[in-house]
Amino acid sequence: MPPMKRIVVTGAGGFIGGWLTARLAANPMNHVVAVDKKPLKEWEQESTSEVVPAADLSNPNVCKLITRDADEVYNLAADMGGMGFIEHHKADCMLSVLVSTNMLVAARENNVKRFFYSSSACVYAADKQTDTEVTALKEEDAYPAMAEDGYGWEKLFSERMARHFREDYGLETRVARYHNVYGPKGTWTGGREKAPAAICRKVATAVITGKNEIEIWGDGEQTRSFMYIDDCVDGTIKIAQSDIVEPLNLGSSELVSINQLVSIVEDIAGVKLKRSYNLDAPKGVRGRNSDNTKIQELLGWQPSISLRDGLEKTYAWVYDQVAESIASAKEKECGS
Repeated sequence: MPPMKRIVVTGAGGFIGGWLTARLAANPMNHVVAVDKKPLKEWEQESTSEVVPAADLSNPNVCKLITRDADEVYNLAADMGGMGFIEHHKADCMLSVLVSTNMLVAARENNVKRFFYSSSACVYAADKQTDTEVTALKEEDAYPAMAEDGYGWEKLFSERMARHFREDYGLETRVARYHNVYGPKGTWTGGREKAPAAICRKVATAVITGKNEIEIWGDGEQTRSFMYIDDCVDGTIKIAQSDIVEPLNLGSSELVSINQLVSIVEDIAGVKLKRSYNLDAPKGVRGRNSDNTKIQELLGWQPSISLRDGLEKTYAWVYDQVAESIASAKEKECGS
């Protein structure tokens, strides 16, 4: 039998990292080391892998330790969240460059065979995302560079660093640009949640409390594509194991407006809510969609789970979290 493969996943306590870790660990030939800066009790889901909680990857010595004897690294560690978080924490997002740098240096020094870096659609030039009827973004649209301020620039810089570590040092780096990933077991409240989870939470709260209203950030006409977590994990592994050295889009090409997203969740929940629009809230770019031509041509694959199907699973999970949270708050109120 071939020897077990030692795989390190950073950011394993987060949403995507947790699902990716579970998928990789399901292969009995993989020994997965799950790493995150959060204490174990704050991880998004339990891990059956070897776990390394409270690991500060801004410390290069920690990165060298966790990558020792590793065959592969999936670096998903980053300080990020939805648009509300990104727009108000630009410096925090930029500081993730310390993690990206330290992990690449450690991987090179420890002779890691393959290194995957999770980038973002936020690397794309803002002037190509000013219309709701946006032309889908091709990989080459990242240049000339005008990335999302803060988070997007860190991601673009780390992409280039991964490229040069491959060219100069022979480290086999692979890069995927994630487009709006959603699904169960992700952040759904607290300020770091993304649009699908936030909308599911607001609709579920309206259903449970009987308050027939929902607040939408912006005018609701801004457009996006949203990729379900199963597609994200599938694509991540395919890209990481491929021979494609240039960054690839990893996102759905199913474009919807935020208003349409709300309508889908309302239909799933069986309600129709009164809408109010907060025009002062963070909105991000006007329109963004993924051009999947290259991933189809090179890998013969693209995300295929429909938004409706993914949202049904996501809403059911978020509904349970909201119901539990409201019930717990009522118990505390009665106890006091």
